[in-house]
Amino acid sequence: MGQTPAMVPMDRLLQIVARFEFVEARLSAGAAPADIAALSREYADLKPVVAEIAAYRRALADLAEAEALLNDPEMRALAEDELPSLRARIPMMEQALRVALLPRDAADARPAILEIRPGTGGEEAALFAADLLRMYQRYAEAQGWRFEILEFAASDLGGIRDVTARVEGEGAFARLKYESGVHRVQRVPETEAQGRIHTSAATVAVLPEAEEVDIDIPASDIRIDTMRSSGAGGQHVNTTDSAVRITHLPSGIVVTSSQKSQHRNREIAMQVLRARLYDMERQRLADARSADRRAQVGSGDRSERIRTYNFPQGRMTDHRINLTLYSLPQIMAGDLSEVIAALTAHDQAARLAEIET
Repeated sequence: MGQTPAMVPMDRLLQIVARFEFVEARLSAGAAPADIAALSREYADLKPVVAEIAAYRRALADLAEAEALLNDPEMRALAEDELPSLRARIPMMEQALRVALLPRDAADARPAILEIRPGTGGEEAALFAADLLRMYQRYAEAQGWRFEILEFAASDLGGIRDVTARVEGEGAFARLKYESGVHRVQRVPETEAQGRIHTSAATVAVLPEAEEVDIDIPASDIRIDTMRSSGAGGQHVNTTDSAVRITHLPSGIVVTSSQKSQHRNREIAMQVLRARLYDMERQRLADARSADRRAQVGSGDRSERIRTYNFPQGRMTDHRINLTLYSLPQIMAGDLSEVIAALTAHDQAARLAEIET
């Protein structure tokens, strides 16, 4: 019986191993300070892939050895015992390697800019937006990420009119990017006296943070206005004209920030503006690369309804991948791991299908 043909091109695997060994040698020899950060990131990315490649090559060698032993009468029984598990394991290892070799989204390693706004549903939508903010905060805390509120505007009853946050940590954008879209809630609002179930919605946008080198914004392209901040009341009232509104004239994008420091407000507004412009360019390039983007859940239409949270039934449904979980209290408490893992797996399968067809 011949050896099972490898589904992963071996020359590609050997190139990755060679690159890893080169990066490792550069770091060991003392790379230039300017190169250390990039080399360290590449080393960290390649290390688990190289470990998978080594395990895969060992498994192929074991398979070849076991098949050769079939011709040895004394060793035939032992070989026949080992062959089924080896033949079952190798396809799974090949699949894992194909996923590992998918082109990486360059933005995956970046911090994420998270924006949440209420949609249809009035004050109940604003309260739901606040629930989503808490959900993401708790998820970030569980991952050990840093969660920083950049801009926050509260509604009259404790909901959110608008919030922008920065999430920093390993894999922050890579995992949160699937959250962009319209989130719908079905429940009895606190403001409902008759006990009727209402449907409302909030919009979530997750953008990769952009650096100045990514997006060049000429001064002539923006208009900066200062204005009196309109806070939530009490200690949040700002009596100075420190709030900043930046208008990007070519695109019409308007960004505001109303923290207490006008200098900090300019920084925040520019940070968010760069993220939005960078995301627009990413979307444009993604659309140009593929005519059919709907299979990829991480780059869908921001106006698309992606998820429903049904409180009476304790049910969350993600409509993009037909996933339904009856663990809504845990999800709202920040346990998003199962949802994000399913979305990631779906996206990987779609990208593999796109490459291999």
